[in-house]
Amino acid sequence: MAPQHVTILHVDMDAFYASIEQRDRPELRGLPVIVGGSVESRGVVCAASYEARKFGVHSAMPASRARRLCPHGIFLPVRMEHYAQIARQLRQIFLSFTPLVEPVSLDEAYLDVRGCESLFGPAPEIAAQLKARIKQETDLVASVGAAPNKFLAKLASDLSKPNGLLVVEPASVAGLLAPLPVNRIWGVGKKGEKRLHELGISTIGQLAATPVQFLIDRFGEVGRQIWELAQGRDDQPVVPDREAKSVSTETTFPRDVADRAVLRGVLLELVEQLGRRLRDQGIRGRTVELKARTADFQTHFRSLTLAQPTDLTEVIWQAARELFERRIPQEWLPLRLLGVGASGLTLGSPSEGHLFDQQWRAKQQALDRATDAIRKEFGADAIRRAGGFRRPNDAGE
Repeated sequence: MAPQHVTILHVDMDAFYASIEQRDRPELRGLPVIVGGSVESRGVVCAASYEARKFGVHSAMPASRARRLCPHGIFLPVRMEHYAQIARQLRQIFLSFTPLVEPVSLDEAYLDVRGCESLFGPAPEIAAQLKARIKQETDLVASVGAAPNKFLAKLASDLSKPNGLLVVEPASVAGLLAPLPVNRIWGVGKKGEKRLHELGISTIGQLAATPVQFLIDRFGEVGRQIWELAQGRDDQPVVPDREAKSVSTETTFPRDVADRAVLRGVLLELVEQLGRRLRDQGIRGRTVELKARTADFQTHFRSLTLAQPTDLTEVIWQAARELFERRIPQEWLPLRLLGVGASGLTLGSPSEGHLFDQQWRAKQQALDRATDAIRKEFGADAIRRAGGFRRPNDAGE
């Protein structure tokens, strides 16, 4: 059954972090801005303006390589709290059109606008109004895809970047998809693309014309899924977020990342963000969770439950690092997404431990307070951990 109506929007902010920096400092507009990198080899790029991307710079790239590719680039510290504040402003704009908003990250969300047409007009008009509101209220630019389902809406926003609006009507789905390469299909990573090419399938049109049983025989249930997407069908609903039972942060890479050292650096940045969020909200987590999405869109979760809830960055980092080193096998690489979270949330102070443990905890709390204050004042890159420090009573590896 073919898609019937355009009801889903995908909103993706263009070069979000870098665009905010260029907005806040107009003298940087038109210049190659690189956010999150530093001159240190340990630094990892969080975002790059379109001017920097022309030189091959992208997020999750080591800063040392970014500097070689773009030696005249302007490297700026991450201001995550500032970006999150603007993301909350964007969310209020989304919710003014529909309550069905599914955030994907700070700069990306799906909206289901069914039932809102009587107030704002059909979905394409809502998409145009949404773009205009974002520009007017934040002075930032979004690309928007409007389509019958999430897969097509996401594809439309990607194809329309930067500063685009692409509406995919049901009658145009097959024509839009047919010439696109198979790696545009969710679930087709580098390995899957290579196998499809070996079968003589290089475009979505060729994939759609392939008998579904042929694909199931060679790829299992994934074969059916990619065949359905090649037909333009996707039944995933837009799921609005509920009251949080966990706190998490994640990043989706523009290119799959196989370098474990780079992934480890990204993970440390995510842990730093998670610790700050827990402390800002006055909560602690008992279970540390790692999320990894592979190139073929398989999503894996690994978790480690602590002896007691914590908001200490160092404790979270030790758990996240152990999960990464011991439970993320090499065959999962490269990764498309990496995330870390905390669940089993509680309020209040941690339970008392041994005197030695209390002394170590007090030092870590003082370190977190100091680093939080420095980052709030000067940005997230103003201070970095050297990969984590072992607790005095931890066993050696």
